[in-house]
Amino acid sequence: MGERVEGKDKKWKEKLGLVHIYTGNGKGKTTAALGLALRMLGSGGKVMIIQFMKAPKVYGEYFMSETCGYSLEAYGLPKFVHGEPEEDDIEAARKALEKAKEAASSGEWDLVVLDELCVALGFKMLRVEDVKELIKNKAPHTELVLTGRYCPEELFELADYVTEMKEIKHPYQKGTTARRGIEY
Repeated sequence: MGERVEGKDKKWKEKLGLVHIYTGNGKGKTTAALGLALRMLGSGGKVMIIQFMKAPKVYGEYFMSETCGYSLEAYGLPKFVHGEPEEDDIEAARKALEKAKEAASSGEWDLVVLDELCVALGFKMLRVEDVKELIKNKAPHTELVLTGRYCPEELFELADYVTEMKEIKHPYQKGTTARRGIEY
């Protein structure tokens, strides 16, 4: 305890392999996942972040991936989905899911974050059954994190951690728009 893991001592990795869900209407789901990613990197682990519904080259975490040493692939389009998703939104979500299946099952990554996957499920862009299959087929020692609002409760039974972020107060209630470095 208290020492950075160096070299070939990777016995701590044998305890990995749990599933986390960060959902709810409050702020902090992606932020919590990024904090976990930072902790994993600091312990010598390998991290893959796959973003659903977030366009590349927009969010701060995208620009830090190379500097911090994690892999990040964003599959969103440069627009928000409002109401019924369009076919190109659905296709982007499907591509992200295919990459997620590959990353989670490969055994290459110690932590795989599926950022905003739950939002894609909430908009019916993906099937819950396919996400259940992804969870069941992940590599045994890969820690898996799903983030986003609208997580179907039927996924809770497959998770080891389920955290719901509850909004009590937010600056947008007073008209403050999203701010770089805080919300994106």
